[in-house]
Amino acid sequence: MATIIDGKKVAEEVLAECAGEIAELKEAGITPGLAVVLVGEDPASQVYVNSKVRKCAELGIHSEKIVLSKEATQEEVLETVQRLNADPAIHGILVQSPPPPQIHEEEIVRAIEPAKDVDGFHPENVAKLALEDSTGFVPCTPAGCMRLLKAAGVETSGAEAVVVGRSMIVGKPMALLLMARGSDATVTVAHSRTKDLAAVCRRADIIVAAVGIAEFIGADFVKEGATIIDVGINRVEDASAKRGYRLCGDVAFDEVLEKAGAVTPVPGGVGPMTIAMLMKNTIKAAKALG
Repeated sequence: MATIIDGKKVAEEVLAECAGEIAELKEAGITPGLAVVLVGEDPASQVYVNSKVRKCAELGIHSEKIVLSKEATQEEVLETVQRLNADPAIHGILVQSPPPPQIHEEEIVRAIEPAKDVDGFHPENVAKLALEDSTGFVPCTPAGCMRLLKAAGVETSGAEAVVVGRSMIVGKPMALLLMARGSDATVTVAHSRTKDLAAVCRRADIIVAAVGIAEFIGADFVKEGATIIDVGINRVEDASAKRGYRLCGDVAFDEVLEKAGAVTPVPGGVGPMTIAMLMKNTIKAAKALG
């Protein structure tokens, strides 16, 4: 039976570190500031944004929540970003994804000042990650996954890791972090079109599942004792559930539990870590910008 990696507990440890760093910054006259821009009224995005704002309030981070209408133009969003770039009280900026279809997200990301890009998606920060330049920002979810591996005592050096998913949000930065000096894993980036994906995954000591397909990674993908980090969060209809649906990851948790050495649950695994690492990045930005 696998060990369940408790993301809530590890996130609390990260947030406790954040609280200490914030206290030190405030003694120096600096209050970290985070601005979250939401375009439209997507319910899931509203939940994510509100949870970020709430966590800022708990920690004593100044936050600004900006909600633009779903009809907002590209120019309106860009103007908002430029205003925040120029605001000395704001150290971190993120524009909640996905925006409505009329918004060109890549242009918005490129408009954010790299020193305030706490999501780590600006090309300058992506380059710094590839170059192992610690002055850049690492995307929050992959950073959280690395922290979970460390907390679980998983040895990455020399390990064979398979990252299932190739997005710029998780898959690609996750692979870079695992192969970086100090992590030293041998990394394969796979995806839903990889030939004989189950066989590729069975080689892995570490699997990071970020493919976006509910319960896609079954027991036949997992070798005995492997560590599984499940980044997926999917809503599946379930008539027996109170809300008519249940949340699950990209991993078939119950069947994998019998075979893996350690596994993250959904919810309660990677999710709490993403917000915790966003707070870390905001503090890092405040330290650099002053």
